[in-house]
Amino acid sequence: MTGPVPLRRNREFLLLQSGQLLSELGHQSTAFAYPLVVLAMTGSATKAGLVLFVRLAAVAVTALPAGLAADRWDRKRLMIFSDGVRIAAVGALAGAFLSGTAAFWMIPLVAFVEGAGAGLFRASNAGALRQVVPPVQLPAAIAAQTGRTAAVALTGPPLGALLLGIGRAAPFLFDAVSYLASIGSLLFMRTPFQGERPPDTEPLRRRLLSGFRFLWQHPFLRAGTVLLGAANFILPAFTFAVVAIATRQGLPTVVVGGMVALFGGCLLLGAALSPLVRRFVPAHGVLVLELWTYLSVGAFLVWPNAYVLAAGIILPGLAIPSTDSVIHGYRIAMTPDRLIGRVESAYGSIALLVAPLGPLLAGFLIDHASPRIAIAVFVGLSVALAVAATVNRALRAAPRLADLRHAEDGPGQAPDTDLRASTAGG
Repeated sequence: MTGPVPLRRNREFLLLQSGQLLSELGHQSTAFAYPLVVLAMTGSATKAGLVLFVRLAAVAVTALPAGLAADRWDRKRLMIFSDGVRIAAVGALAGAFLSGTAAFWMIPLVAFVEGAGAGLFRASNAGALRQVVPPVQLPAAIAAQTGRTAAVALTGPPLGALLLGIGRAAPFLFDAVSYLASIGSLLFMRTPFQGERPPDTEPLRRRLLSGFRFLWQHPFLRAGTVLLGAANFILPAFTFAVVAIATRQGLPTVVVGGMVALFGGCLLLGAALSPLVRRFVPAHGVLVLELWTYLSVGAFLVWPNAYVLAAGIILPGLAIPSTDSVIHGYRIAMTPDRLIGRVESAYGSIALLVAPLGPLLAGFLIDHASPRIAIAVFVGLSVALAVAATVNRALRAAPRLADLRHAEDGPGQAPDTDLRASTAGG
């Protein structure tokens, strides 16, 4: 029996990935530029952290309505609309810098619009991926996406530093062009981004909460969502601290960009190693392994140097792609198409609920306490999280990757009884 077309020859998957590769490159360039522009304008790490807080908070705030929209309307049109809104926002900020009228208040405003657009795009993208990739290939597709993100994380910061050297408007102009490329790739795709969906007669409140209910029914998904959500509070704080502390210690912008790119390089290598890790490490071990790697950042407490801090996030960078491929692959395969937008948005809401607070708290502690105290707080939280994951029974009862297949649009649960039984053990 002929198997599915390899991902490297899957035209629709390649179009989806290529468009997002370009848009994420622009997105990463501006993500790197935001704190440096704010630090140059105000000299405040707290305000730089505030901008990242606003950007991430916008994704969390819009997640639930975005998921509802993705399960009700045409996902491709929603993704194109999202890119169009972000083109207008970052283009306007670039225009303000070019005209010399830019003020600090404009930056968090644009960051909010860009984050809200990202929330809408992500809610629709999960359903699009589910339509163009068969279930058995979902972990590999997620790993490929993580590799794409890693490649962008590797090249985005140096590109952002280079563009900032040209002028403050340059990263935002490039970002606008990258979203235009994403629209082009979406228009070339022929596959519908959703299956047949019967009319949903549930009350609005129940529809908004249905994604949370689905996640809560499956112990493995529930545990993975909560633990990764907590990790999303810690990791953005570490990566922001690298930028803030390196800048405070007087390192050049290009060097700071190289430090952030180092993390991207680790993600890229981790994505390449992900198939090997998934072959030999059980699903629960993949997540536990990532959380324990966060302790390597504690080396900064002994030697408070920005280079040591940058080296400390190498191990987490190597571990993250394997975790993403397992957790996200399971979730997408187990979710019925009619719920995919709401389930992804529910996950995003939980994962991003505390993520904006990480950079905000890190910036506050760096400004008002010390860099060493800031890192100590987050390392302590990492220890607690790693211990909680290690003893969690639901993670140890995870189903095998070989059991993954798409859920049917039935009662809102994964229909594979063996898989459901294995997740019930937690």
